[in-house]
Parts: sequence; structure tokens; C-alpha cells
Amino acid sequence: MIEGTGPSLQIVGAAQTASDSARVAQLRAAAEEFEATFLAEMLKSAGFGQPRGSFGGGAGEDAFASLLVKEQATQLAAGGGIGLSEHIFRALVRADGVQGVEDV
Repeated sequence: MIEGTGPSLQIVGAAQTASDSARVAQLRAAAEEFEATFLAEMLKSAGFGQPRGSFGGGAGEDAFASLLVKEQATQLAAGGGIGLSEHIFRALVRADGVQGVEDV
């Protein structure tokens, strides 16, 4: 199994090339990035990163709150997230026509 492809898909066959492996890694990264962006928007909607009122961190907190929410979402996605990236990855593999990737 190629690292980073998750537990449910693997690269098979002797015809698998380095460029296909690199493409699978790119598709996996794109799917994970999309999930992180989605989670960041959900966290913002839930009120994460909002000022806490009169005892907040001031202008610095306002400036960096969105970066904190984005990083939290990225870590959530990297840790498995809500499973969205796996579904997106599968759709990207089918749409891209990468050969040698099969369900396990």
C-alpha cells in the first residue's frame, strides 16, 4: 500500500508508474485540503474564531482568528476529519482516470 492513500484504496499492478503514484498523492492532498476548507467554514459558522467580547485579544486576535480556525480545520482533516476527503478522493480518482487504484 502506498503511504497516504488511506486504508481503503491501494495502488496495484506492475504497470503502476511513479507519475501515477505522484498523481494519486496529489489527488489525496487536494481532497484533504478541500475537507479542511469545508471544516474551516463549518467552524466559523459555529462561532469559532469570534471575539469573546470585552475581554478579547484586541486587534491581534481579530487578525489571526481566521488563521487559527484554518489550522484547526487542517489538523482535523489530517486526523481523519469527517470522512469527506475519502469520498472526494474516490471521485477525483474516477474522474481523473488514474490506473491501478482499486478498492480494498
